[in-house]
Amino acid sequence: MRLTPGAGRAIDLDGVDLFDLDLYTSGDPHPIWDVMRAKAPLHHQVLPDGREFWSVTRYDDVCRVLGDYREFTSERGTVVTHLGVDDVAAGVLMTSTDPPRHTEVRRAIGSKLTARAVRSWEDTIRRAVVRFLEPALDGGTFDLAEQALRLPAMVTGPLLGIPERDWDELVQLTAMVTAPSDPHFRLGSEAATLAISHHELVTYVTQWVKQRRSDGGDDGSLLDHIMSVRAGDATLTDEEIALDGYSILLGANVTTPHTVSGTVHALIERPEQFEKAQADPSLVPNLVEEGLRWTSAACNFMRYAVKDTQIGGGTIPAGGAVVAWIGSANRDESQFSDPHTFDIARSGAKRQIAFGFGPHFCIGAPLARMTLRIFFEELLQRFESIELAGEPQHLRSYFIAGMTHLPIVAQKRRTP
Repeated sequence: MRLTPGAGRAIDLDGVDLFDLDLYTSGDPHPIWDVMRAKAPLHHQVLPDGREFWSVTRYDDVCRVLGDYREFTSERGTVVTHLGVDDVAAGVLMTSTDPPRHTEVRRAIGSKLTARAVRSWEDTIRRAVVRFLEPALDGGTFDLAEQALRLPAMVTGPLLGIPERDWDELVQLTAMVTAPSDPHFRLGSEAATLAISHHELVTYVTQWVKQRRSDGGDDGSLLDHIMSVRAGDATLTDEEIALDGYSILLGANVTTPHTVSGTVHALIERPEQFEKAQADPSLVPNLVEEGLRWTSAACNFMRYAVKDTQIGGGTIPAGGAVVAWIGSANRDESQFSDPHTFDIARSGAKRQIAFGFGPHFCIGAPLARMTLRIFFEELLQRFESIELAGEPQHLRSYFIAGMTHLPIVAQKRRTP
């Protein structure tokens, strides 16, 4: 989807289809969200097949839906691609489980993903980022969005304990889960693509665990850690290990590439911002926060109302699906002044909720933040300028806001 909104136009909310894939592939949802925040902060839509959902678009309402599990449960599904089909892994998969069980499992797994814990991985991650950027140094066309899909595997593969020979397959499978309608990843129907990718990823983790147990080894990787943690009074079941391993693979691979490509695209469109970051490297952490806000790669998450619940000036009935639009919340004028301006020196950029909010706040956020910081440190140090070498192509997905192609040409920075 376009991250810089086009010219204003009249919006008829009665005719808006928030599940129209063309809106995200070649369209511009931001003007629609602007009108929804102003005139319909609780929006109801019925799809042609009879499925229905309610949408919240204001920052405070999105935080409430994501943050209050007593009002809005995760235990029927959390992603819009599953609307209308309850999650069979509810209560087992960490992301589809409410507290207190969610808290027990998250605390146990997350002990290896705290900001303090991931600091020891900085040198390893920097080497991976430098390796990733090397092909762009020759001055030829480099498709950043296409190549960035592999960046998280280069960074987290060794940390997870995943051998390099498996990276490309896992990158493809995780993309299939989150963008099953995109022609780059689709295999048959959307439902078939989701079924195949889910099965293959869970099977991969299951077999990895079985092999690790057979070998009797433990190299300190994150997947080894998941196998050994205790949540509550017991270790995780094999099903929990497989599903939570699947979830971590998904989280590691999905959003960071699109944050990278979307932020670089914003810098290309605004060379003065690129120059400002080059001149003052201390701005890089805030550049990362503004990039997260601007791209909002995980565009939305879904919950179900536990009971009739008033929000946004209306009522979501008990059992109703509600989509919390993070991409809209991160452009809410009540929180971010001049929200459609990309500003790496923005005050309050860290209020962005690209990692979610509440109990299900992204468990890998410290690792993602560090990876993004290192990426932009290295990018700004190595490249004098970056220009587009072709038209960007956007991901065909209403869940993940991203790109499939961003051809660039980068000029190597001259050494003094």
